[in-house]
Amino acid sequence: MDPGVTAGRAGALLVVGDVVTDVVARHRGPLAAGTDTAAAIRTLPGGAGANVACWAAAAGCADVRLLGRVGADAAAWHERELVSAGVRPRLVLDTEAATATVICLVDADAAAERTFLTDSGAALRLEPADWSDTLLDGVARLHLSGYLLFSEPSRALAAVALRAARAREVPVSLDPASTGFLRALGVDRFLAFAEGLDILLPSRDEACLLTGLPDPADAAAKLSRLVPLVVAKLGADGALVARSGDVLARVPAAPATPRDTTGAGDAFTGAFLAALVAGAGAEDAAAEGCRAGARAVEQVGGRPPARE
Repeated sequence: MDPGVTAGRAGALLVVGDVVTDVVARHRGPLAAGTDTAAAIRTLPGGAGANVACWAAAAGCADVRLLGRVGADAAAWHERELVSAGVRPRLVLDTEAATATVICLVDADAAAERTFLTDSGAALRLEPADWSDTLLDGVARLHLSGYLLFSEPSRALAAVALRAARAREVPVSLDPASTGFLRALGVDRFLAFAEGLDILLPSRDEACLLTGLPDPADAAAKLSRLVPLVVAKLGADGALVARSGDVLARVPAAPATPRDTTGAGDAFTGAFLAALVAGAGAEDAAAEGCRAGARAVEQVGGRPPARE
């Protein structure tokens, strides 16, 4: 099966991943150690998996489903936010851990770069018992958040979901998620899991880390010898599409004036997958991803604008 084409099978997109409460603090210039730094602070719904699902729905995917785990502290709020974004959530309630929280420190200067402080809470406590093969009923594509690989319970869940999808010939994609966590997990362990994937969607830094190569095109080409389709997200430099050891397309970025780069990669992934579900080829889907990424960086937070 060509991983970039749904082989004429219409259906849902199922995302399995993290649901997070984001506290976004936009400051200008360097942080002042030991004293106050003025910032504009907002509390927003986030999480890589949840963001991908919301961007896929915003891009026109009619049936987007999400499996995630949350604490009782914010479960109702997150469910309302997901439903209002057009996502069908299945949120497992964790009675022992609070909802994951990420503090996003965003430098409000031109680059709008961000630093994350992460408390994974309930998000990475997803476990095989939270999975049912019936979740794949009517599903055309499964997307796994890379954050699932960074704890033993959720890594086991990801393996179960991957096996179930492959048994049904449902294509599976994954976003590596975090260079810091990848280093902690170990590149070899990540690549061993990646061998079962159909699509890998790394950032520039993730692709280079996973291959040890400094050039993202070389890195994408090398990864595509392991995973059939690799789409490397390069931010302001667009995206690369690689198959079978070759870069087949360089997709330019859409113009944007960045305010906050939080969630830009998730926006790309969501729009890319929505386009694939609709029958687009990989290059056209990557162009849709670039356009969504541009929209994402021009607003604060990791989700698409609220529906009218």
